[in-house]
Amino acid sequence: MKVAVVGATGLVGTRMLEVLAERDFPVTELLPVASSKSVGRKVTFRGREWPVISAEDAIAARPELALFSAGASVSRELAPEFAEAGCRVVDNSSCWRMDPTKKLVVPEINGDAITADDYIIANPNCSTIQMLMPLAPLHRAYRIRRIVVSTYQSVTGTGYKALDQMEAERAGRKWGEYPAVYPYPIDQNILPHIDSFLDNGYTKEEMKMVNETHKILDENILVSATTVRVPVKGGHSESVNVEFENDFTLEDVRRIIAGTPGCVLQDDPSRNIYPMPVFAWGKDDVFVGRIRRDTTVKYGLNLWCVADNLRKGAATNAVQIAQYLVSKGFLPER
Repeated sequence: MKVAVVGATGLVGTRMLEVLAERDFPVTELLPVASSKSVGRKVTFRGREWPVISAEDAIAARPELALFSAGASVSRELAPEFAEAGCRVVDNSSCWRMDPTKKLVVPEINGDAITADDYIIANPNCSTIQMLMPLAPLHRAYRIRRIVVSTYQSVTGTGYKALDQMEAERAGRKWGEYPAVYPYPIDQNILPHIDSFLDNGYTKEEMKMVNETHKILDENILVSATTVRVPVKGGHSESVNVEFENDFTLEDVRRIIAGTPGCVLQDDPSRNIYPMPVFAWGKDDVFVGRIRRDTTVKYGLNLWCVADNLRKGAATNAVQIAQYLVSKGFLPER
C-alpha cells in the first residue's frame, strides 16, 4: 500500500520508518512528508532513498495510510484532508486525543475500539502509554482507585533541538551561547516543567496523563501526575503508586505483568535487576520492576516502569495501530 509519513525527518518520524521496516509492514510506495524547507531531501527506507514531498503531493497520490508526527497544528490542518481522500490517519500529536469523536488507542489495551468508520485515530502521550501498559491488566484484576505518578522524561521527548542543547552544555558552552529550547540548562539539572503551565498549577503534560487515562482505561480512576525532564538522551522512567479497590499478592502482580504482551518484568533487587533507560533504549517493550507494597494504605502498590519514548511511546504504538487496521481488513494486506 501507499504509506505517507508526515514529519518523516523528525525524531519520531525516523523511528516510524525504522519500525515499519522492522515489522515488514506492507509498504509498496513510501511518501515521506515534511515542511517546505525539507522538500527534496532524501530519507532511506529499506535500503532505498525516497524524496521528501509536500503534503499536497502526498494527498494527491491517495495513500491508504498516513502516520503523522508533525505537531498538533499540522495535524489539525492536514489530517482531515488526508482522511477526506480516503486515507487512514494515525496521529501522534495531542490534536485529536481528547476529541470525543476520535479513538485514543493503545492496541494491547483497547485496540478493539477501532471500527471501519475511524479514519483519524489518535496515539496517546508517551508517558500515558508506558504507564497504562502494566496498569491495564492490574486494573482488570483488582480495580484501580487512584494513581500517583512522577515521570523522569528524556530530552528526546522534546526533539532534536533539545538534544543539541544538552550536547552543547556537555561540551562546556555557557548559557546564552547556544540555542536553548528549555528555560534553563538541562545537563546536570532537572526541570519539573514539561509543556506549559495551566491555571490549576499543573502542566499540560500532567493533565494529558490524567485525561488520557480516563479516556483509555476508566474515567473513575483518580490520577495525580508530576512530569519532570531529566538529562537522559532516550527513555522515559516513571514512579507509579497505585491504590486498588481489592487486595492482591505481589506474586500475582508479577505474574500478571510478566504475562502481559509488551511488558517485560525486571524485578530482582537482590541482584540489582530493575528497569533503566539504558536497557529500554531501542526496544519496543515496557520494562517493569521495583514492585512492592505501599505500606501506608490498605491495597497500595509501588512500581517503576521504563520505556523508549520514541518507540512504544510514539512510533511503535502508531505502527501497531496500523497493523491492527490491516488485521481487521480496514487496510489492504500485502
